[in-house]
Amino acid sequence: MLHPIVDMRSDTVTKPTSSMSAAMASAEVGDAVFGDDPTEARLEAKVAKMFGKEAALFVPTGTQGNLICCMAHCWERGSEFVVGNRAHIYLYEQGGAAQIGGIHPRALATADDGTFASLDELRGAIRPDDHHFPVTSLVTLENTHNMCGGTVLPTEYVASVGAIARDEAGAALHMDGARIWHAAESLGETLEQVAAPADSLSVCLSKAIGAPAGSVIVGSGELIKRGKRLRKALGGTMRQTGVLAAAGLVGLDEILPRLGEDHNNAQRLAGGLAAAGFEVEPVATNLVFFSAKPESMGIGASELVAAASAEGIRFLCIGGQRMRMVTHHQVSAEGVERALEVIARLLAEPEAATSSGAPVAASYAGGSK
Repeated sequence: MLHPIVDMRSDTVTKPTSSMSAAMASAEVGDAVFGDDPTEARLEAKVAKMFGKEAALFVPTGTQGNLICCMAHCWERGSEFVVGNRAHIYLYEQGGAAQIGGIHPRALATADDGTFASLDELRGAIRPDDHHFPVTSLVTLENTHNMCGGTVLPTEYVASVGAIARDEAGAALHMDGARIWHAAESLGETLEQVAAPADSLSVCLSKAIGAPAGSVIVGSGELIKRGKRLRKALGGTMRQTGVLAAAGLVGLDEILPRLGEDHNNAQRLAGGLAAAGFEVEPVATNLVFFSAKPESMGIGASELVAAASAEGIRFLCIGGQRMRMVTHHQVSAEGVERALEVIARLLAEPEAATSSGAPVAASYAGGSK
């Protein structure tokens, strides 16, 4: 009997639902360069209202959304932004802020919970008004924090960082909110509440929301005005964008209310993996990080990932013995149970798994995952 594939490499692997496909096929479109695509306009207005911001802008990717926001806030040449050294913007976006935007990054240590290791260090990183130094124009945070296990930043903490940025540097606060939807679900707060301390956010439609592509940046009217100019320069201004925006609108209506199911499935995965003998990191949202112990299990992470993939259970080895599973709306409770059953069987027969000849699955390489 063939079982359906359970793909937990990322929440970017989801395919359009039938209702998304129908909405895309029937989307009312115009030419977005002329500003007359009505579906894109509806999406932007809806997302801006959800986050309590003045305006929004649809962009092709989260990486471009973050870059646009960094460049819009650091409009003055010689600007600098403060960023955590484990942040996606710093590690996995090709240094675009420096490479393309000419913005100097100042990286601070990131604590395991995704916060800056010290607020005093953040204060100390703010440059004095001295012609020897770049101008501190922006501080960035990530919520939820991917490389810190999907951790959620408390809104009070975000507010404290924003206050330091604004009051002590006259700087702005940008949030890489690719999975901000999960942060709000975990905190039991509205999107407007979690977004309130930030001057801008880049929020992803192709992760938690399950759309095939696209992100949205939100902020002030002036920021979005600059963002439109930057989007054009970066090649992100498209034409009949309503085809993509329509899928995002469906995701906001149909997938967003179900995020709690992803969290429940992640907790079930974590419990099952811990019972199987893995070292499982605390799970806050839909990301499950765990590590193998080859000396006692008889199998390492890369071999386990490859053997499980050969049986239709897909997840990632992200370095050494550390692995990651990500739940999403196309991973059911039944899929979680099947994943745990397959892994338990592979652990019970490690010699068969390691000699199966299955190709080693690709490791996590960052990107927009």
